[in-house]
Amino acid sequence: MTKTVDMVITGAQVLNVLTREFEVTSLWIDQGHIISNLKDEPYQAREQVDATGKWLVPGMIDAHVHMESAMVAPSELGKVLLQHGVTAIATDPHELANVAGVAGIQYLIDDARQTPLDVFFMLPSSVPCVPFDDNGATLHAADLRPLYAQPEVRGLAEVMDYGAVERGDADTLAKIRDANAHGYHADGHAAGLNAHQLNVMRNAGLDTDHECTTVSEALARVKAGMFVFLREGTVERDVQGTIGAVTEANASRFAFCTDDKTIADLMTEGSIDYNVKLAIASGIRPALAYTMASYHAANAHRLTDRGSLTPGKLADLVVLDDVNQVKVSRTMKNGMWIDEEATTKPLAFTATRIQQHATLTDLALPLTTGKANVIGVQPNHIETDHLIKQVPVVAGQFATDLDQDILKMVVVERHRNTGRVGVGLVHGFQLKHGAVAGSVAHDAHNIVAVGTSDLAILRAIAQITHTNGGIAVSDDQQVTATLPLAIGGLLSAASYETVAQQLAAIKAAYNQLCDQPLAFDPFITLSFLTLPVIPTLKLTDRGLFDYDSFGLIPVDCGR
Repeated sequence: MTKTVDMVITGAQVLNVLTREFEVTSLWIDQGHIISNLKDEPYQAREQVDATGKWLVPGMIDAHVHMESAMVAPSELGKVLLQHGVTAIATDPHELANVAGVAGIQYLIDDARQTPLDVFFMLPSSVPCVPFDDNGATLHAADLRPLYAQPEVRGLAEVMDYGAVERGDADTLAKIRDANAHGYHADGHAAGLNAHQLNVMRNAGLDTDHECTTVSEALARVKAGMFVFLREGTVERDVQGTIGAVTEANASRFAFCTDDKTIADLMTEGSIDYNVKLAIASGIRPALAYTMASYHAANAHRLTDRGSLTPGKLADLVVLDDVNQVKVSRTMKNGMWIDEEATTKPLAFTATRIQQHATLTDLALPLTTGKANVIGVQPNHIETDHLIKQVPVVAGQFATDLDQDILKMVVVERHRNTGRVGVGLVHGFQLKHGAVAGSVAHDAHNIVAVGTSDLAILRAIAQITHTNGGIAVSDDQQVTATLPLAIGGLLSAASYETVAQQLAAIKAAYNQLCDQPLAFDPFITLSFLTLPVIPTLKLTDRGLFDYDSFGLIPVDCGR
């Protein structure tokens, strides 16, 4: 008796990730799985799809992403990623976890269950990212352990606190052991680490890194035995600077990730499909680029049920009209075509609220000689430069320096209403008027703002306090644009289309305050200027932090 299966796709160039070659063959699909990749089989198919002239590749996998950076709920994010051929993501929910703890993680898991996109959660390892961070929650190994009972949880996310690993911190090591005990692995975070420090991370059991910005860094991590996720986000534009590390011999150690990307950029550029496009444009063979985007990512995360178009694997695949330009025609998830968007809406979230009482007095920045430590923005990167600049001083206080583009930056604690306010200086935002403030500020997610006057800064901060989180732009008289982020101050409860429109509006409002548009995203860039585990100068609510000395330093350089 002839076996009847759900579907056969014929005539396409099908990627075999094991040989890294395309071949004209058929895919036989039944009950959500591929059962054969042979051209001829003694099966009958209920549905026959002629894909002549098309290419078929496995569903793409984002190997490391903080979905909160898209600023939409997981169920909305899934609608966009599936359009771009991404069928699974490995996400680190440490953004909302830093705000709301386990309740934040559980919200993301629950909301993600509304989308066909597979969302695998790597439990946040560093909440807070460093012990002195004033975030909204602290998560120990004992707090995370019960979450492994949920099928979406697949390991431990990037361990950012290198110091804790080096000194053998008991709780950090317990988190790594727990992941291993459940058959999973632990991601690393190796920004700024030398070869010896990489070995320390590997000996602790950390086996991936996504922080490479150069070829030499990428090769050092491969040499240490790590999987390397080449990153292209809204700010972290690293693929073209690192893709030169990939060869036919070592390619199995490389996959792609986005890390942090806004919904607007996901809609216009794409997700992992954009990484693939950049890789191909840089000289990587298409078959190899698509293999990195699927099979290698699956291997890195031990996702043994996907990543290749071979018998027994999930029928997660992408139909391409153009293999070089990565033009996605259709996406299949679990044997079903994703031709229509789900009609879901984000779940409600009421676990947190913005709490702060900053005043103009809190924003004062006294200086003596005017010689000051200044954060230097690196466009399209999250690292910063440590600048020492001579800045204007009026009546013993810093005065805005538009000529040198040195502005006041503040971080206001917003979780417990402690009143802590850190004040520093930053170069690179090119504002001529007004201010911008946001409740997205990695990783503690306090309020961060930069502006040309204290009044404008305070006005923008007041606006996002009123909306219980968000991003606000203010000119010298009024708030000119707002993106409300009511879900923990990080995510919008609106549709992805609405959020994209609001992002465009706040970018337009920001550009009105400059002589010319910035060549980088000011909001995401600002959000990373508070992250102390990334070199080199950052600002927290406790003051200016120097990564090199791993401690607070004064803004005032003194005499």
